Order: sequence, then structure tokens, then C-alpha cells
Amino acid sequence: MKSILRLSVNGKPREDAVADNALLIDYLRDTLRLTGTKQGCDGGECGACTVLVDGQPRLSCCTLAHSVAGRDIETIEGLSHTGNLSRLQRAFHEHLGSQCGFCTPGMIMAAEALLRRNPHPDLPQIKAALAGNLCRCTGYVKIIESVEAASRTEELAA
Repeated sequence: MKSILRLSVNGKPREDAVADNALLIDYLRDTLRLTGTKQGCDGGECGACTVLVDGQPRLSCCTLAHSVAGRDIETIEGLSHTGNLSRLQRAFHEHLGSQCGFCTPGMIMAAEALLRRNPHPDLPQIKAALAGNLCRCTGYVKIIESVEAASRTEELAA
């Protein structure tokens, strides 16, 4: 069965016929072609699929699309404005926060939620915010340095 799903994705209202059992990650990647959100473990264990739902991090591989009807969804693609990287995206680039890049969108989205509620987090707060996101390439040092650098940078007006 399909039914109409109404929500906002990256600031744009959407209305799509979506299978009642479709996962949010499948809706984003297959229907909307927003492939920045990565499908890692399929079980809510790696965080690669993290998106923001009403500003809060959510694992899209464990979320039914229809359960977020009427809400605001943000993906990694929604963080850049007019072709300019967000402060977190810039910080990850400048401070080598990504290796293969597979976990990077989920890391950035989890960190974005943290910086919105606490613009200047300390190290334990950063580690706690990223605790649900796994990176198979690094020891997390550059990832944490990237978040710290972003917390010291003011976001440019869009």
C-alpha cells in the first residue's frame, strides 16, 4: 500500500506517494535522489544514515518514512547554501575530518545538531554527540578536531 507523505525536506515542502512500510533512508535516497545519506549497517548501529528531524539527529535506516509526516527533515545536502559549504562541511574539509567519506554525512549531521543546541561544546560533549556514529578509517582525532574548529567559526550569513 502507498499513501501520501507530506513533509519538508531541506526546507522544501514535499508531497509524495510512498509505500506505508518504506524507511526514511529509502525515501530520501530512492525517491528524492538525496544520496548523501549513507546506508551502512541497516540496523541503527553505525550512524552513517543520520539525518535531522525537527533539528534532532535520527537514524533514517530505522525510521519509517510515514512516522515523520509533517516534520522538517534535513540531510547533508541541505547544509550547504548557494553552493557554499556549511561551517561544519568546511571544517571537515580543512581539518581532514574524513577519510573515505562514508561516515562523514552522518558525523556532520550529528555534530550539526550538537552545535545548534550548544555552539561551543567541550570535548566530552562532542564525544557524546558523536557516540552513535562509527568511523572505520580513523581514530576520531581529526573528526573531533573538525567539530572543535567549526565551534570556533561563526556561520556566514546565507
